[in-house]
Amino acid sequence: MNNATTAADGGKKNKLKIRGVKRSAFAVPYAALSVIFVVVPLFIMLYYAFTDGTGHFTFANFAHFFVRPNIIKVMGRSFLVAFITTAACLLLAYPLALALASTALNKKFILVMLFILPMWINSLLRTYAMKIVLHILNVSNAWVAVTVGMVYDFFPFMLMPLYSVLSGMDKSLIEASQDLGASAATTLFKVRLPLSLPGIVSGVLMVFMPTVSTFAISDILGNTDTYMFGNVIDQWFRNTGGWNVGSAYSFILLALIAVTVVVANRITKGHKEVGGVL
Repeated sequence: MNNATTAADGGKKNKLKIRGVKRSAFAVPYAALSVIFVVVPLFIMLYYAFTDGTGHFTFANFAHFFVRPNIIKVMGRSFLVAFITTAACLLLAYPLALALASTALNKKFILVMLFILPMWINSLLRTYAMKIVLHILNVSNAWVAVTVGMVYDFFPFMLMPLYSVLSGMDKSLIEASQDLGASAATTLFKVRLPLSLPGIVSGVLMVFMPTVSTFAISDILGNTDTYMFGNVIDQWFRNTGGWNVGSAYSFILLALIAVTVVVANRITKGHKEVGGVL
């Protein structure tokens, strides 16, 4: 009994190491990069947001948000465009991901790569290319141009999480639904859709968060009427001495996005709990 216990403990210790190196050591480079490129910039942003040009503590930068004319309208416009873009990406990507997940294995890789290859091209180059296409198609409405450009740019970020979830779904559940006489539509809404909810939430976050804060696409494809909240922040950082107000605006947007992430995590957690009960 003791020998078995000792062997089990030794096996666990070996699993925690790879060639004598603890597995936790492999996370050190990632942790260092996270501190340098995420934590440190965040603290710099907070410093500028809560100080004035002389370095003194102040809330005036945040007060500026509430007294600026039409800023709430601009923010609402940004969230509306982000919502439309996210919904359009979801409606376009879900059927495509479903088709790719059902495709033969030898064709699946080629089809997936066709939709991933555009991501290898710089986002600004893709946006300028879309501007040329929209000009050829004589699309004069700036809002339509901005929305189309965003859907085109962020579509792969919705497709990949959905494809990953749907391709890894237990096929026996689909077969069981069909054996019980469920139609294709019933199987889709009662089986596939609930099981793919984590992928949907992940895709929504990956599209919604960058869309609501973007400024390059609306700057290239739109005009002054299509300026979003990201354009406002960009203007403050471009102006001399505007980093404090721009940082405060960035913090407000970050807080709103954090609320969105918390709500999405609650939805995913509730889905897992329901799945565990069922």
